[in-house]
Amino acid sequence: MDKRVLFDFEIAFTNGGGIQGKDFRLDIAGETISDQALADYLVQDMRLLMVGSVKILNKQIIEEKHKRRPIDEASGTAHLIDLSHTIEHGLVTYKGLPAPIICDYLSREESRKTYAEGTTFQIGKIEMVSNTGTYLDCPFHRYADGKDLSEVGLERLTDLEGIVVRANYHETLDIDASFFQGKELRGRAVLVHSGWDQYWTTEKYFEQHPHLTEDAARYLVACGVKLVGIDSVNIDDTRGKSRPVHSLLLKEEILIVEHLRGLELLPDEGFTFSALPPKFKGVGTFPVRALAKIR
Repeated sequence: MDKRVLFDFEIAFTNGGGIQGKDFRLDIAGETISDQALADYLVQDMRLLMVGSVKILNKQIIEEKHKRRPIDEASGTAHLIDLSHTIEHGLVTYKGLPAPIICDYLSREESRKTYAEGTTFQIGKIEMVSNTGTYLDCPFHRYADGKDLSEVGLERLTDLEGIVVRANYHETLDIDASFFQGKELRGRAVLVHSGWDQYWTTEKYFEQHPHLTEDAARYLVACGVKLVGIDSVNIDDTRGKSRPVHSLLLKEEILIVEHLRGLELLPDEGFTFSALPPKFKGVGTFPVRALAKIR
């Protein structure tokens, strides 16, 4: 049987007055729905302005045939997908680089000495190299006169039109220009899905891994892409000492994101990509919370 939510509500306006509703019924897709989701839906659906508090009261989930499409499956609602690995104490992202040290600078126990009874805080302390977790490379990472994180514009990092290029590591580790031909690339974030992220935190992750070839990098530069990401340990072949992909892309201010995850959850097109690092001066790479927004 379909599920519906039955509830009362009270909405107050910041400029005075309010409205109430009793025995309101809405179709839902799952077994439950949060009060916040209901509040947000009411405000949006009724096109309310200057809304203050919204109270959801006497909420019940009932079995009743749907009248229309469930509100939590409404068309046009953006769906966010996290494409970042979790950074934790002792995580090894790249063999040979130290793992982060994550600890308390001020513990909750120690904070009891400073604040009123029942009030505690934690202040964390983090020591790590900037190449940790899912991270973004900008030109300064490769070139001394290149833009650092503080100089990269937000338009290069946020809501970029995205495309996923599938290059299964079972078939090849050398991802050449042929994988990108015949696709709409200009001005986009190009995310390479190899499936290698399944080995994250294992020894195999650091072994021979999927990577772009030099001719792929040259092709992407010629096509005017804005960003290139990959779900493996490095966008370059790390068996040698040269890094042609980094060199070519970063010279043209094409940003790089390495150690992505979850690209199998994305459609090939029809999404935007964001990867925002802190605004550090004199730093060329740093962890990001990478995400896709599927329209």
